[in-house]
Amino acid sequence: MRMDWPLRISKFSALIAFLLFLLFGAILWSMGRPPICACGDIKLLHLVVQSSENSQHITDWYTPSHIIHGFLFYGAGYLLRRKWPRLFPLGVAISLAILAEGAWEVMENSSVIIDRYREVTISYGYAGDSIVNSLADIGWMIFGFFLASRLPWKATLAFALFFEVFVGYMIRDNLALNILMLVAPVESVKEWQAGASGYWVTGKS
Repeated sequence: MRMDWPLRISKFSALIAFLLFLLFGAILWSMGRPPICACGDIKLLHLVVQSSENSQHITDWYTPSHIIHGFLFYGAGYLLRRKWPRLFPLGVAISLAILAEGAWEVMENSSVIIDRYREVTISYGYAGDSIVNSLADIGWMIFGFFLASRLPWKATLAFALFFEVFVGYMIRDNLALNILMLVAPVESVKEWQAGASGYWVTGKS
């Protein structure tokens, strides 16, 4: 089931992808999202969940979720190409993936979703992402997309399962739990997540 798409895309497709990337940055700016963390720094890595700096930097505990998004979008593109091979070369597929991921970043930073996070998840103080973090999330999705394009599907699946299990173990949250708690919150799951402790969650050992 490995794709025969080349890893490289045309210059035109790369330009479209880059313009979409910039477009979503501009949309987030117009929404009043802060360009960087209020702390004034841009960190490569921030790994404390219950922190005002969560979802503000380049990489955090939710980065694997965005890589998995790339896996899923690649899989969807694979199925589309099998049905309409001439309509969905790699450049079109990655542009559609950026559209989908960017749309989610915009939605995630809307008042509706921010309030939803506060109401039904353990992210009581969630106030949305910085633009740097949102654009990094799109970048990690692109990384996942291209990684899936080069790996056998079993390896891609193994990476996705590892990410979900490892992150779930470390912070009691992951992509599957995030979707569950946004769409159909379960009180017992929320209570279990709220009981998480340790440095990676609270910043306290």
